[in-house]
Amino acid sequence: MIGRTKEIRVLEEAFDSGRPEFVAVYGRRRVGKTYLIKETFGDRLTFSYTGAFHCSTKTQLSYFHEALQDQGLEKVAVPQTWAEAFRLLKQLIIESASKRKVVFLDELPWMDAPRSGFVSAFEHFWNGWGASRKDLLLIICGSSTSWIINKVFRNKGGLHNRVTRNIPLSPFSVRECEEYAESLGLGFSRNEILEGYMVMGGIPLYWSKLDKGKSLAQNVNDIFLAENGELRYEFNDLYSSIFTHPEKYIKIIECLSTKKTGMTRADIIRNTGIESNGKFSEMLEDLIQCGFVRKYCHTSKKVRDALYQLVDCYTLFYYQFVRNAYGTDENYWLKILPTPAYHTWCGLAFERVCLLHTRQIKSALGISGILANIFSWHIAKTEEHPGVQIDLLIDRADNVVSLCEMKYAPNGYVMTAAEADKINTRMRVYSMYKPSKKGLQLVLITSNGTSNKGKKVNIHRELTADCLFEL
Repeated sequence: MIGRTKEIRVLEEAFDSGRPEFVAVYGRRRVGKTYLIKETFGDRLTFSYTGAFHCSTKTQLSYFHEALQDQGLEKVAVPQTWAEAFRLLKQLIIESASKRKVVFLDELPWMDAPRSGFVSAFEHFWNGWGASRKDLLLIICGSSTSWIINKVFRNKGGLHNRVTRNIPLSPFSVRECEEYAESLGLGFSRNEILEGYMVMGGIPLYWSKLDKGKSLAQNVNDIFLAENGELRYEFNDLYSSIFTHPEKYIKIIECLSTKKTGMTRADIIRNTGIESNGKFSEMLEDLIQCGFVRKYCHTSKKVRDALYQLVDCYTLFYYQFVRNAYGTDENYWLKILPTPAYHTWCGLAFERVCLLHTRQIKSALGISGILANIFSWHIAKTEEHPGVQIDLLIDRADNVVSLCEMKYAPNGYVMTAAEADKINTRMRVYSMYKPSKKGLQLVLITSNGTSNKGKKVNIHRELTADCLFEL
């Protein structure tokens, strides 16, 4: 298995704890939750069931009954309610000869059809029986991360505070994608791995679709952009499987896709027309928990002025290219590669990959052990200065602010005089607003190094994309 060392350790600790364990595994769709559980436990699973998407309670109970019988329960009638179904599950667990009973309920949200009584039956199963069984390890997960958050973590009834361990499963890092690509025999260079990440992020299922007989560009074209591509309609499938009513979530996502540095809560409300209330706050939190959005606030702003920024690589790729690719040339992606639109996207996407790997950037700067606030910063034009935007600032506890300039250039970055002037302006303007006790360090992060030294700018540290590939 690629990566997941920490998550496997938590699961094994739960298995060996000798007490009742209720583990929730959550994260965005396609990130590998089911694979993690099944690869970790294999034949140690006492019972495993995967809920069926959009089916009636009667059909769901029939499938659940079939799984019980296939996995050792004696012949019994099909349960008519979830309360009966969980009584049968208790019977299967009691009859199991395994010392540690491991029950895995996958796609749990899909079992909760309207008026099914699933949640109350599940609560009773755990609180009234499972929580007292020292031999029981219950694991739940599902693609509808918002359901897990709202019905389990935010539950105010019988499931409140019942989860003993939670595992938020994140996408792969660039390094893990490189290892996965090697295991698939793709033969990609680091440039291709990096660009693959710019398109797909670290979503294992997307990477698993790549054909080793094709270049990365051919794969992207055929999988995501061709009319018959396997993931051509992934965007709608993704959001509808995670959120029961995805329309408002997509409205927020679409709004955030228009401003790369992010928006305040008030900005999003103004631009979407969504009502400002507790439900809206929950939607923002759901998007954060699912890994689509990040929330950040820098030291000169109050918490209420925090920015929400879209950081999911695939979603950004969708809005830039996939959404508008209907009815286009079958080799659309291959033909767009030499265009200015492609090169502009590369620059923005590389910045996003860097933002997702700030831990590796801190390590390369030798400041892993130093507390730091990481954010983007922008300010409007005034009489004293032009408006500027800085995409990555690392405000360090050792009284230094690292201002990071990120440049994507596969053939080596050449700093022009115009770009040098822009960087010097950003440094000058930010210096007017940073705390006076803080020093300012310019860090240049390029995809493949520089072809000149940019002598018109005082660069304190230079990093390349290789640093992002570190563990």
